[in-house]
Amino acid sequence: MIQVLFVCLGNICRSPMAEAVFRHQVKQAGLDHVIAIDSAGTGDWHIGHPPHQGTRDILDKNQIDYKGMLARQVTSDDFVQFTYIIAMDESNVKNLAGFAPEPADGENRASIHKLLDFAPGRKDKNVPDPYYTGNFQEVYEMVEESCARLLTYIRDKEQLI
Repeated sequence: MIQVLFVCLGNICRSPMAEAVFRHQVKQAGLDHVIAIDSAGTGDWHIGHPPHQGTRDILDKNQIDYKGMLARQVTSDDFVQFTYIIAMDESNVKNLAGFAPEPADGENRASIHKLLDFAPGRKDKNVPDPYYTGNFQEVYEMVEESCARLLTYIRDKEQLI
């Protein structure tokens, strides 16, 4: 099973949006039996909370399910369990280093990327945080495009039909 973890700061805006969008795209591609998706935050402020109302509104508008999603914090086990860890910005990538376990011989480690690495043509590779900007529509458009390209990347890399 290929495991994908989306990571942002609080796990209530960007990463749950990406989780829901990617899960929707994976299901539409008929790959939900081989790709599992989750999200987490580097901070612990919102553990156990549902996605932010702005995230829920934009997902509802686009008919994308987010039922049962609750914020959680990244753990060191995530670096072994997940195949891909997809951060929303450079700050998230730096914060992930504090959770990463020391590599053991033969231990599988997740491949870490920023989501907008999969959006060619974008100069800024950081997804803005709508918790502060309020621009959930702009973030949704970035997430939707980048998740589609991420899926293509994973299909090619993992040789999925």
